[in-house]
Amino acid sequence: MKAIWNDRVIAESAQTIVVERNHYFPREAVKTEYLRPSDTHTICPWKGTASYYTLEVDGKENKDAAWYYPETKEAAKNIEGRIAFWKGVTVEP
Repeated sequence: MKAIWNDRVIAESAQTIVVERNHYFPREAVKTEYLRPSDTHTICPWKGTASYYTLEVDGKENKDAAWYYPETKEAAKNIEGRIAFWKGVTVEP
């Protein structure tokens, strides 16, 4: 699977985990040069507290377009530390 935004491949892996129709990429499969830490956090009742990244590609920003769970609840341990995308990021084979 590939995550693409602003004509750039942000992440690529055959080892994604799909949860609630979102592909969670292994952290090592994500090109971290495109990630900027965000202060945004949200809470999922069964996964835990998510942290976000803003994508920055060729001077364009996509605020909070990537998220991850640094520490999950027990039911979501399989995605702990993995990164997922939304807000116009295309995820395709």
